[in-house]
Amino acid sequence: MKGIIQKAEEFALSEIKKYGLPSKINYETSNKKGLELSKMFKVNSEIVQIGTRLMDIKLGEALNQGKTKEHIKIGSEATRKFLSKFKVADEIKEKIVNCVEGHHGTKKWICKEAEICANADCYRFLLVRNWLIFLNSLKSEGTTFEDSLKFAEEKAEEKWKIISLEICKKELEPHYRLIKEIIAKAKIKS
Repeated sequence: MKGIIQKAEEFALSEIKKYGLPSKINYETSNKKGLELSKMFKVNSEIVQIGTRLMDIKLGEALNQGKTKEHIKIGSEATRKFLSKFKVADEIKEKIVNCVEGHHGTKKWICKEAEICANADCYRFLLVRNWLIFLNSLKSEGTTFEDSLKFAEEKAEEKWKIISLEICKKELEPHYRLIKEIIAKAKIKS
């Protein structure tokens, strides 16, 4: 499985280089947190490591094609194709695919590894530093500050609702509260 993790890393980084998404900081954040959580919960860390690398594998391509909302479906198909190149038990493949399909909390998790990937994904938009970097990146897309702030707020709220692991909720709550405070203060017009 170590070789598959390396190949998943290469695949993900090639997509990031080609399309610019997910951001490198978000990619690294979820990989690091996923590994940490997998060790904490004593689950298969290799599944988690592959899952965090592939969960947004086609996000950039989907955005480029105007199909952002379909990125999970496109990513799931790409993950299945990627995994077909390796001798991996079907049960393991399905768990990895579930990590991709379940990372927004819209598909039921069939394993703890998928739940961990979904929670690790939340750190991308709920750590204050990552959230601010995301907010700043929206500026370069030509949106107004108000629209950027609204979208960044929606992402924070979306991710806050997905968190299911108490340890993550406890760790991210101070960040979430600060993000909410920043948003409230930023909305006040002088």
